[in-house]
Amino acid sequence: MRLGDKRASIEAAIGKVSDGATIMVGGFGVPGTPFNLIAELVRQGQKGLTLIKNDANEQGMGIDHLLASGQVDRLITTHLGLNANAIAMMNRGDVEVEFCAQGILAERIRCGGAGLKGFVTDIAIDTDLAHGKQVVAMDGANYLIETALRADIALVHAECADVFGNLCFTKTARNFNPLMAMAADCVVAQSNQCVAVGGIDADAVHTPGAFVDHVVPISLLHEEYAVVRR
Repeated sequence: MRLGDKRASIEAAIGKVSDGATIMVGGFGVPGTPFNLIAELVRQGQKGLTLIKNDANEQGMGIDHLLASGQVDRLITTHLGLNANAIAMMNRGDVEVEFCAQGILAERIRCGGAGLKGFVTDIAIDTDLAHGKQVVAMDGANYLIETALRADIALVHAECADVFGNLCFTKTARNFNPLMAMAADCVVAQSNQCVAVGGIDADAVHTPGAFVDHVVPISLLHEEYAVVRR
């Protein structure tokens, strides 16, 4: 069986994002954040977005550009502490923010990718984070129901991809990327390297190509995108 070639231009790949879309964005601070894809999303200007990301990057970096351009209505994240602009926008009511404990966010995404509706946990019981969430009694104790998260599209950053979309992440850049690639209807991966099928050892594949819809090789980007780090 011949496997398809999923390479795409950055313009066409990000063109899959519609106004009002829910987008998962990989990364833990800088490592694993798809800065090139974010830059193109800013350029195209889709509005009314819901972003799911571990953090809001730093001011002037990554998804802060989407916040500053007014493209984001809602952000689901673990913290904003490194981004004074995001904090100010939240306090002004310019963007709605839902906070999750980091492990809870990861598990909500994992459940979305595994086809589960959610899970129960005692984390955040009797805190502000429990507000509005369903509580169930089990074994004589109360637990929260944390609902699964899915997205219309996931934007991830890989160190190496093959043309079919098998992905390999490097070190801590793996972070949320593999989970998000399983929990979205469409997955776009930017990759530092792109090789032929078979060019990544099977044991080095962190995300199978079956989960990936489009591969954007950084080496093929226009010059203005080739070195995006912010």
